[in-house]
Amino acid sequence: MLDLTDERLDIDILVVPDTNLLLVASVIEPLRAANRIAGMDLYRWRIFSPDGQPIETRSRIPIPVDGAFRPERETVPLFVVSSYSWRDAATSSLKRLLSQTARYRSMMAGIESGTWLLAETSLLDGFRATVHWEDFDDFAAAYPQISLIRDRFVIDRKRISTGGSLPTLDLMLEVIRRRQGYSLALEVSRIFTYEQTGFRTDSTGAMPSTGSLRMTDERVSAAIRLMEENIEQPLLLSRLARRAGLSARHLQSLFHEAIGVGPHVHYLAVRLNAARRKVIETRTPFADIALATGFNSASAFSRAYRAHFRESASETRKRLQGKA
Repeated sequence: MLDLTDERLDIDILVVPDTNLLLVASVIEPLRAANRIAGMDLYRWRIFSPDGQPIETRSRIPIPVDGAFRPERETVPLFVVSSYSWRDAATSSLKRLLSQTARYRSMMAGIESGTWLLAETSLLDGFRATVHWEDFDDFAAAYPQISLIRDRFVIDRKRISTGGSLPTLDLMLEVIRRRQGYSLALEVSRIFTYEQTGFRTDSTGAMPSTGSLRMTDERVSAAIRLMEENIEQPLLLSRLARRAGLSARHLQSLFHEAIGVGPHVHYLAVRLNAARRKVIETRTPFADIALATGFNSASAFSRAYRAHFRESASETRKRLQGKA
């Protein structure tokens, strides 16, 4: 499930009644966005409820489902999504179905209170996991056989767990990053979050940020803003660091701590994503796009583009321009 590939990933989603609508969207919407940006079905999902009826959410907005959760020998990953009243859903019948399907699933994920359902079925015994911060102590006391970690999400072998809606968005971005690379994950993240330090009157509007890659160090945020504002003429790492108020080595370290990649990786992804939008949305010659996104030659741009997107710019334009 988490290997680098462009093969489509099918997932099953079991949503129990009384679930937070935002939690369900946190699973699905990043995948939908990845499909739209890539211009192909990288992800497909089916939604199930315990009884086959539409899910009644706390928002009073029902979620249609594909049917009742009656798995046989499906091997695709299963996401168990729950917010409130998980105990009401933890019937002996549902626990039996979860236990049976776990024999075949390539991965099982407990999304927020879905982690409790997996734990109650002994499917997290011997695994590392996380839960919503409010439930941490109660969960740890109830299931001492599970190694509980205070983190936004945890991936441990064939099990995944998350601590809430926004951590679930983080998880889905991580799935996209591992499967399709950092550039696509970054582009998806821009759809959901932006930073706005005040009202701007110029035509650029608010500068999109790295989405759920939430920065706690203002110097990292400043460096990222500088990257996004200097695409046509990229700044050298030393100058970027100096303008952010720290050394190049320190900037490297902070980037790895904050988002898991070096500043050069992030900067290249920002430039190539900008290039890809121009490829799809305009008829600008590729040589001009190369110059506009900081490449000193069309050949250098071509090599970097193919390495990141696993197709040439001309192939992207031919495949997607009619859909833009």
